[in-house]
Amino acid sequence: MNAPKIFAPEYYERMRVLEEGSWWNAALRDVAGRLLASARLPQRGLLLDVGCGSGQTMAWFRSRWPGWATVGLDVARDGLRAARANGQELVLAGSALEIPLPNSSVDAVVTLDVLQHLPLEGGDERALSEMHRVLRPGGVLFVRTNAQAIPRTPDDPAYSFHKYTAAELRYRLEGAQFTVHRLGRLNALLGLAEIPRELRARRPKAGSYTGLLSEVPRRGLAWRAKRAWLGAEGAVVAAGFSLPLGRTLLAVAYAREGERLP
Repeated sequence: MNAPKIFAPEYYERMRVLEEGSWWNAALRDVAGRLLASARLPQRGLLLDVGCGSGQTMAWFRSRWPGWATVGLDVARDGLRAARANGQELVLAGSALEIPLPNSSVDAVVTLDVLQHLPLEGGDERALSEMHRVLRPGGVLFVRTNAQAIPRTPDDPAYSFHKYTAAELRYRLEGAQFTVHRLGRLNALLGLAEIPRELRARRPKAGSYTGLLSEVPRRGLAWRAKRAWLGAEGAVVAAGFSLPLGRTLLAVAYAREGERLP
């Protein structure tokens, strides 16, 4: 099956299927749950999912923390329609650069694979400042983004794509008035399999940009083993350590008292 054009309705349908059934998403939810638990979330609160897509993260979060309410935000109307179709009624159209919520109105923010797609000239700084603005002091931010690995990936100005080093992400978070609780790399060993694909992706090719959404593998021994391995790497990050390699960066941080954008 060909990869769907990014942000098309087919893209969100494939995303929904992947998030429900792939070992990758299952493992990353395991890790996110471990990291958020280490941040000692209260029993009740309001979570904002910035870049909510088809709404699977909000559904997972409420199953793990049933006392919480959730609100989703996405720039793509097709993503919001997919989220509503999946039972996520409270979703808003808007950008991470200008979140349509009042100051200090949410208790936690989750943003998955969003920072790397923002405008290269200060988009991530603006988005993190907005997330800080809408968080109550002491509120929790959970970030997942792409990490620089081998081969090193230059910025893509055509599609506003950027990969972070751990030091750079920490710098961005601290500059936006966050105190970092946990920050580390993930997807170290299994990410080595991505090197040939990324080398092939550097070859010139025609056609429009598509999302690299693979087929969902069948559940079996390999599915469980990969989920367990990635979960073990996540346990290292949750314990306060960072792996030397890895294609994914995760961070949990607290919103400090500080100057807020008007």
